[in-house]
Amino acid sequence: MIAQALILLLVANGSPLLLRLALRGRGDWALDAGLQLRDGRRLFGATKTWRGVAVALGASSAVSALLGTGWLVGAGVGALAMLGDLCSSFVKRRLRLASGERALGLDQLPESLLPLVVYRETLALTPADIVVVAFAFLATDLLLSRLLVWLGVRAHPF
Repeated sequence: MIAQALILLLVANGSPLLLRLALRGRGDWALDAGLQLRDGRRLFGATKTWRGVAVALGASSAVSALLGTGWLVGAGVGALAMLGDLCSSFVKRRLRLASGERALGLDQLPESLLPLVVYRETLALTPADIVVVAFAFLATDLLLSRLLVWLGVRAHPF
């Protein structure tokens, strides 16, 4: 189930970006509603949106159903991937890193490891499988980020 796990992670984490590009920023309602903490930084940042969470859940549910792992597994993987992404955004803001600023590992591992660990039995993943999928996700994310910059879709690779 290594391939299914990687596909679900890529769908959950990639679908928000694809929809943002398709809608050209329309419907960008920030999850944190602009809330700033005592450090003067946003809770998560402007790029973490309700639309992104919704499409991550919907897309990963649909793809999971098509893969035969069930829509509920996909919804769970999508939700946990988004939770991991929010955690990394929260930490990046506290470290005073801007949205889109590179934080190798922090940008990829929470959003991949959280769903992989929680769904390890459901997806029949061994600890070694989890490591392989997490690093495959990290490598794929880095390659796709650079490709999107080269295509002019993104301003920054991370």
